[in-house]
Amino acid sequence: MSSSPNPLELLLLTVAGWLNRRQQLVIDYLLEENRILREQLGKRRLRLTDDQRRRLAVKGKALGRMVLQGVAGIVTPDTILRWYRRLVATKYNGSKKRKKPGRPPTPQEIADLVVKMAESNVRWGYTRIRDALHNLGHEIARNTVKRILLDHGIEPAPERGRKTSWRTFLRAHLGVIAAADFFTVEVLTWRGLVRHWVFFVMDIKTRRVEIVGITRNPSGAWMQQIARNLTDAEDGFLLGMRYLILDRDPLYTKDFRDLLKGSGVEPLRLPARSPNLNAHAERFVLSAKSEALSRIVPLGERHLRRTILEFARHYHVERHHQGLDGRLIAPDETACQTEGRVVCRERLGGLLRYYYREAA
Repeated sequence: MSSSPNPLELLLLTVAGWLNRRQQLVIDYLLEENRILREQLGKRRLRLTDDQRRRLAVKGKALGRMVLQGVAGIVTPDTILRWYRRLVATKYNGSKKRKKPGRPPTPQEIADLVVKMAESNVRWGYTRIRDALHNLGHEIARNTVKRILLDHGIEPAPERGRKTSWRTFLRAHLGVIAAADFFTVEVLTWRGLVRHWVFFVMDIKTRRVEIVGITRNPSGAWMQQIARNLTDAEDGFLLGMRYLILDRDPLYTKDFRDLLKGSGVEPLRLPARSPNLNAHAERFVLSAKSEALSRIVPLGERHLRRTILEFARHYHVERHHQGLDGRLIAPDETACQTEGRVVCRERLGGLLRYYYREAA
């Protein structure tokens, strides 16, 4: 028979177990600190996330203030315990469930309608918006409309009316406004890579694009000839246009702009480094490069011209455009066929494809 442990042995076992648990808690805390420090590697300043604070607070609370003073290396023990108190307070915070005094808040649906009406109708004041909502079955006070617009940073009608947004300007002038832009392509020749400039103009309303010129050496004289071609009295692409959007490229010389003005087309020069204000033209460049030019190696200027013209044909006749509700810009007779065998038309060796029904 084994003899039972004496009281001294029991005391020693109890103290050893307690020390082991305390030591394990210290190890757990230090391991958590190491994990957080590894997550912070590469940052110039130590900024802990809410999740990292929570993890340290839980581990640090188990140690207590006295032990933390000897092992905490990232923040002070008081900070760790404050995080823990905040964690506990958040858990039992029921303020969000209590009913607040005063009037109930305006439903989000009505607030969204107020903002939409104000942004779409820059001359509508608070009373006009209130009356429009009343017509839709929403009873709302004029001051409520005012508060909603102020919360969204929307100015009163007189101020909004004086500051026409770029989007509103484009919508109001669809059909008489065009956009121009350049993009460059590196062409492989027997002399190595040669950069070519491609200049195009787009009708914003229809998305029609005219490839106006391709050259290795754009110059002021070349741009003047481009302006004459665009404003030709018989077949110029800018016939009927009143505005042409241009960026700050120095190729748009004063002589080029004066030729446009003399033909009744006002150049709209955008601020520097503002591609979003010429988004339609920028989108055409992205399409041309991602769908065709970045997937081939142009072998000479003739190959480049053929590639761009083939893409332009595909862009107008065969490519669906989200900005036009998925329609084609200039569909040919194949787009109207609803019966017959499905046929695939390929361009550029199959890079561009168009599916249609063959006429019976």
